[in-house]
Amino acid sequence: MEKPIRILAIESSCDETAAAVVENGRTVLSSVISSQVEEHRKYGGVVPEIASRRHCENICWVVDGAMKEAGMTFGELDAIAVTYAPGLIGALLVGVGYAKGLSMATGKPLIAVHHLRGHVAANYIAHPDLKPPFLCMIASGGHSHIVEVQDYTSFKVVGRTRDDAAGEAFDKAARAMGYPYPGGVYIDKASKTGDPKAFHLPKPHVEGSPFDFSFSGLKTAVINTLHTAKQREIEINVENLAASFQQAVCDIISEKLGLALDEYPHDTLVLAGGVSANSGLRTRLEADCKKRNIRFCCPPLSLCGDNAAMIGAQAYYEFLEGNIADLSLNAVASKKIEIE
Repeated sequence: MEKPIRILAIESSCDETAAAVVENGRTVLSSVISSQVEEHRKYGGVVPEIASRRHCENICWVVDGAMKEAGMTFGELDAIAVTYAPGLIGALLVGVGYAKGLSMATGKPLIAVHHLRGHVAANYIAHPDLKPPFLCMIASGGHSHIVEVQDYTSFKVVGRTRDDAAGEAFDKAARAMGYPYPGGVYIDKASKTGDPKAFHLPKPHVEGSPFDFSFSGLKTAVINTLHTAKQREIEINVENLAASFQQAVCDIISEKLGLALDEYPHDTLVLAGGVSANSGLRTRLEADCKKRNIRFCCPPLSLCGDNAAMIGAQAYYEFLEGNIADLSLNAVASKKIEIE
């Protein structure tokens, strides 16, 4: 029996400082996350400078906690992985710098992991039998991509947002409705009691690009609806508006994925990223897959948001592919998922 490969992974791309030890890309031996949500909530969104400072304060105890939870020493690791792109540059630099220092001190190989590849890999933990190729919808606060996962380290972007990401639209629409940050969970909850047909909201299309998204107009329509109602002193049923907004987002994503599956047929559709926690979207895509008689996979809620376990999962496959970084590795704020 081959010796298992155990990787310590570090994630600090936004406002979660996280570390995890993952075995063979599928088994999580430990996972520790320090969230800054409560602190950023009073500002209505993530403040990059504050996020970077908190990462500096938290990263040592988070990594130590992950190692203790796994019951391992650094000498027992096979590699050290870190998210290096994309994300808030100051936040990424904290994780990258710490991982480089650990790699130099321990002599362990350093693996650079793309954050979006990590979100896809969260599904390898949740579904141990899942293997590429498959089509994946990555929906998060900063990204909305339809990706053909051709192999563990080979990706082709089929469609992407041209403006706001789905998660960004959720948060901005929620803020306009009076919900706290992060707003997606509040819209999801309100949608369960609201009427999704109460408001007729636009479903923008990108001319000549059938697989691409545009959520900016939808978000603006919600804001304008609220402003108009306020000016006319008309009371808005916020639950109905939330349900109508969520329905519109689900309709847009469902339609685009249907077109993509027609053009890029696969027997599995995967959902990944922070917005994959949305119950309406999960239900819609599961129903779509049943109609097509294909498999639907999505991560549990614990793996939808940013975490280091998903980075450790993807790192395993980067390691097998020989994608080892050196100490010149730097953080990158924006980078395509296809290119490493």
